Amino acid sequence: MRREPIACLGAGRMARGIAVAFAYAGHPVTILDVKERSEEEFARAAGAAIEEVTSTLAALAGLGLFAPAAVETLCARVCVEREGGARAALAQSAVIFECVPEMLGLKRQVLARISPLLPLQSIVASTTSTILADDLAGALEHPERFLNAHWLNPAYLVPLVEVSPGARTDAAVTQGLKTLLEGIGKIPVVCAGRAGYIVPRIQTLAMNEAARMVEEGVASAEDIDKAIKFGFGFRYANLGLLEFIDYGGGDILYYASRYLAGALGSERYAAPSIIERNMHEGNIGLKAGRGFLDYSGIDIEAYRRDRLQALVNMLRYLGLTRPPVLDA
Repeated sequence: MRREPIACLGAGRMARGIAVAFAYAGHPVTILDVKERSEEEFARAAGAAIEEVTSTLAALAGLGLFAPAAVETLCARVCVEREGGARAALAQSAVIFECVPEMLGLKRQVLARISPLLPLQSIVASTTSTILADDLAGALEHPERFLNAHWLNPAYLVPLVEVSPGARTDAAVTQGLKTLLEGIGKIPVVCAGRAGYIVPRIQTLAMNEAARMVEEGVASAEDIDKAIKFGFGFRYANLGLLEFIDYGGGDILYYASRYLAGALGSERYAAPSIIERNMHEGNIGLKAGRGFLDYSGIDIEAYRRDRLQALVNMLRYLGLTRPPVLDA
């Protein structure tokens, strides 16, 4: 079965990662080099792109994801073309991912140039991590076909893709992109057009706080990272942040936030009003049957066992399970 063709605007790291993800899932991918180059420069750029795609696929085969003999087949699904050949490639592509550097003017220029070549049914998605869809959509003749799709690096491995429609994005376009991404094994989440989306906004706070603790002498960089890997990250690989609030109780977060804001002298630790509101309304999480999530109608004990099983599985994966001491 021939799967829908995909195009990537730009021949850099993100385009190559996306090409690997789609080629792996059976899609033909055209990487369109939108930078003005001589024939010799283009040949070098195209060669470098295909070389990286090939080496990435070979590395994945080496890690046991598939047989090394399949690398050639997968790589053959990816080609690199100059922008001059864009008309034919774009005419066939179901989705076009814009992957040029994070400069508003440059992105708008590239989108405006390819806009007249796009078939009406195509979806156009920018992979920007910083620029909102509404700041780019005006460069296209059909902004209702445009939205953001923020892939996390490495794009060919991380399951999550943050999908952020603009004010004029057709709801069917958002659903169409979600369906395509799910079809290649990705997990799309939809978020409003706000700076930082979901993951960058949370991880920026966490990374800055970790650096701040080194600066304050709270702990060594090595111990802070150990705490993240075996405490913070260990739990949140199985319980989402909001699910974890519910699991322990929103009231606990409320009082802990008040203490930290006072003890550390910074309002950055203060809880948002939704935490206080949930507490006063009695929506404090699992023990109340409702918090950020709704637990009505589920077997609470079965849910707890399932979450504990996930943590035990993670311990096994890390090689940290030990038998009990019975002869003490």
